Amino acid sequence: MTQCCINPSILSADFVNLEAELQRISNADAVHVDVMDNHFVPNLTIGLPVVQRIQAVSPVPLDAHLMIADPDRWAPGFADAGLASVTFHAEASIAPIKLARELRSRGSKAGMALRPATPVEPYLDMLPELDMLLIMTVEPGFGGQAFLDITLPKIRRARAAVEGSGLEVAIQVDGGITEETIARAAQAGANIFVAGSAVYGADDPSAAIDLLRAKGSRTLRAATE
Repeated sequence: MTQCCINPSILSADFVNLEAELQRISNADAVHVDVMDNHFVPNLTIGLPVVQRIQAVSPVPLDAHLMIADPDRWAPGFADAGLASVTFHAEASIAPIKLARELRSRGSKAGMALRPATPVEPYLDMLPELDMLLIMTVEPGFGGQAFLDITLPKIRRARAAVEGSGLEVAIQVDGGITEETIARAAQAGANIFVAGSAVYGADDPSAAIDLLRAKGSRTLRAATE
């Protein structure tokens, strides 16, 4: 759990110059791609054809977060595009175990996301099917929201379950991650951090990534000592 990963969200990037924006975060661990369909969440971003082009030019792996209805139908196509990881929402999937297995069979890591009010306990038996559990720390659909501290106990419970299982399942958090909140999230047990405005809103996005990674890493090390 000591490895801290920073996955900047291009939701806060300049969409007119995405290739250049990707180069500005070439020191990131992955690029977090928010796919929204204006059905599961009240916003519309990009679809598979644009993600395929991002995949072709990105200097780092792609981490897709599908905030879409019917991921059972659409998510496998993102795995087929060669993405490193594909995350679907538990609230939207009819057959999450089947979907997670299909994503893995197509070469992607399988992630499952939970909205802030969705309890983690009903899904703990699914941990062997997952590579990552995404705990939303804001309501999905919009960038720039404030971190919800109410999600910290859920992060702790998720981390305790992962540690108890002996599995290698990452805990990712998404929403309101800053220099201040990353320490609280890391202390609770998260180790992958999605940051949008904290990275792209900085004068030097690359330096902002290094700063977040250093702070998160220090907290994770302290938590394991």
